[in-house]
Amino acid sequence: MVTSNTIASSVHNVPSLDTTSDYSNPDCYINRELSQLEFHRRVLAQADDPDLPLLERLRFICVSGSVLDEFFEIRVAGLKHQEEFGSVQSGPDGMSPGEQMRHIQDVAHRLVEQQYRLLNGLFPLLKDAGIRFSAESEWNERQRSWLSRFFHRELLPIMSPLALDPAHPFPSILNKSLAFMVTLEGKDVFGRSSGKAVVQAPRALARVIRLPEAYATCPYDFVLLTTIIQAHVTEFFPGMKVTGCFPFRVTRDSDLLVDTEEVGDLRRALEGELSARRYGDAVRLEVDKDCPEDIIDFLSAQYGLSSGDIYRCDGPVNLMRLSTVPDDVERPDLKYPGFVPGIPVALKNNPDIFAAVREGDVLLHHPYESFAPVIEFVRQASVDPSVMAIRQTLYRTGSDSAIVQALLAAAHAGKEVLVVIELRARFDEEANIELANVLQKAGAKVVYGVVGLKTHAKMCMVVRREGRTFKRYVHLGTGNYHARTSRLYTDYGLFTCDPEVGEDVQKVFSQLTALGRHGRLKKILQSPFTLHSTMLALIEREIQVSTSGQGSGRIFLKMNSLVETQAIQALYRASAAGVEVRLLIRGICCLRPGVPGVSENIEVRSVVGRFLEHTRVFWFGNGGEDRLFMSSADWMGRNFFSRVEVCFPIENPSLRKRVIDELNDVYWHDTSLSWQLEPDGSYRKISADSEAVSAQSLLLAAISGE
Repeated sequence: MVTSNTIASSVHNVPSLDTTSDYSNPDCYINRELSQLEFHRRVLAQADDPDLPLLERLRFICVSGSVLDEFFEIRVAGLKHQEEFGSVQSGPDGMSPGEQMRHIQDVAHRLVEQQYRLLNGLFPLLKDAGIRFSAESEWNERQRSWLSRFFHRELLPIMSPLALDPAHPFPSILNKSLAFMVTLEGKDVFGRSSGKAVVQAPRALARVIRLPEAYATCPYDFVLLTTIIQAHVTEFFPGMKVTGCFPFRVTRDSDLLVDTEEVGDLRRALEGELSARRYGDAVRLEVDKDCPEDIIDFLSAQYGLSSGDIYRCDGPVNLMRLSTVPDDVERPDLKYPGFVPGIPVALKNNPDIFAAVREGDVLLHHPYESFAPVIEFVRQASVDPSVMAIRQTLYRTGSDSAIVQALLAAAHAGKEVLVVIELRARFDEEANIELANVLQKAGAKVVYGVVGLKTHAKMCMVVRREGRTFKRYVHLGTGNYHARTSRLYTDYGLFTCDPEVGEDVQKVFSQLTALGRHGRLKKILQSPFTLHSTMLALIEREIQVSTSGQGSGRIFLKMNSLVETQAIQALYRASAAGVEVRLLIRGICCLRPGVPGVSENIEVRSVVGRFLEHTRVFWFGNGGEDRLFMSSADWMGRNFFSRVEVCFPIENPSLRKRVIDELNDVYWHDTSLSWQLEPDGSYRKISADSEAVSAQSLLLAAISGE
């Protein structure tokens, strides 16, 4: 079983401090990067759960590979740059870049070993279920003949092996692409005998090939592209002897370095940077477990990597490429049960969304409730003759999405359409540039927010003429306007026509598109202006409640990441004052809970399950007059100070009670998907005394349309 082994050896010892302690003491903090790796471990633990369907366990292995890739591309790359420039600056936990790198490598190597141990344990189970990934030694003659024809038809014509000699230096290889080091004996037609060659697999090639039914020995008979190339590699080098063929993959620095103060056109600058990302500095090298040491040394020298940067893989060097398999296999019994998202009664009884929202605020909880009303909101606005204008932020949304199509229709119909597109949504920059071009061609006004600040707010506003006045209808969300991820991520979305909220949203859009000061917002909190200070003030309010005898202060926060130091210190002060603090932090948590005199009244849990927990909800007891907020922002420095974020109140009493009940009575009582953060920085899986309770399953049963 995968357990979240203690990483106390990789972080500072658990402090024992009194209530007068300086909360800037490094022992009060868990290292950000190691906390992120602990999240990867919890994701991987899902793949080791025998109660989960087989294909979902495979999917979790692929997800763990994907998130680890991004960790190296961004976080490890940043630390390597700090080391290169001789930086000794440390974070709140006091660890230098060099110390962090050593601990990261230790933990990451163990994670990678576990990934492949789990994958190789799944392969026999999948084979028993009729899903096979065959090795060359398992091919029969008919299969071998078909695969040979496939190689000569589909692979040989488009692959170009490169011999290594003074006239052919080691090639530049794309970030995370599949390549092979080939060792050779003999001489070619020109008398050359360098002994080494590189074969690169074009990205356009599928990494998993399914054998046709006529050749298959089971219902789903797959062969990895790596296996096919290794079996036929001699075809690239006629007349020579291939003595070895070893797959490898290099991970590169993928952060975009655009000086927003100097560029005149952010879109054009990003277009130039995107190509550079593919060939950034190397940060990790993955090699086949059987790769000889001399080949590893050769590759390490080419990329300037140390032994700690080399990861041996007991299987395919790109786990993410297996992620297509669960979707390609039509075996519902090996996947999570399907479900039909619900529709709130207010919208089910009134298909006119504007009329329904006039009756009262409507709250959606995805994926348990459908994303369709959000799409319908924009679609109805696009064809409603009373709608004068639509304003929307887009962060991760493809140009083929239904929302984009509705915005295009509205622009073609002559409505005022303004779209704020954040071009710098990591790894979606290219799609967002394409989206901007499509919208502009249709006549929509497209802006890219504020130079130096990433626009992360999730807002859509429709301005509708009703009688002699204009009325604003608003949708605010914790997640992206993306229909596919709305089935995979948990997020909240609020429809309202509250005049003050509408006015606030109008001001935020004006800030993003025009110059000038537009006045203080009335209900919405906003980064980089009021969100941070207000959250600190609300924590202080709970401290006052506890210390003044008004009652017991209470704070319940749910988010993806808790990193920002001032917020953590405020929560420490709250704990010392007797405030009960409950934190549901899915991923990174730098706060160290359960430390006597520091955080003994703070409990931190993480829920990892079928759906990616993505909601940001902030609840403060406020002396019995609950205050509840939802936001696009986590509690990280970048969200508070370097992004445009919005945080909106839930003021409808019934909606507020519903969310508080979901936090208290559902999530906090989960004994199936929950992990407890221990003072040493490790996580302990919460187990049930009797039947396990799954928060996500309960919400599916209670809210979905099933």
